[in-house]
Amino acid sequence: MTNLASSGVRVSLDDFGQGQTSLGYLARLPLQELKIDRVFVTDMVHDPSHAAIVGSIIELAHNLGLAVVAEGVEDLATLGALADSGCDVIQGYVLARPMPAAQLPGWLAQHQPLVFAG
Repeated sequence: MTNLASSGVRVSLDDFGQGQTSLGYLARLPLQELKIDRVFVTDMVHDPSHAAIVGSIIELAHNLGLAVVAEGVEDLATLGALADSGCDVIQGYVLARPMPAAQLPGWLAQHQPLVFAG
């Protein structure tokens, strides 16, 4: 992983907060990005404990110099909460549903990039 990172490949730790992820990995692995598991993101607007977890992960990642991706963003309320929390990147149905590769150029031509004001 160190060789990949040093050659310019961005390394992300996916599904952070679930399964076998560990805080120890954040200090040892050559990561550039941390992806918050959708379990916490999906209901963070309605579940204060999940909102606290998401906010804490974002703060921790930023303190370690990592970018943060939120998985499973499906509505504008969650998008807004993530923007307010300082999340760097989102992925989910709020942007687009899965589509065949042939449809992507047309979709991109019709949509402007979404950039969080920071």
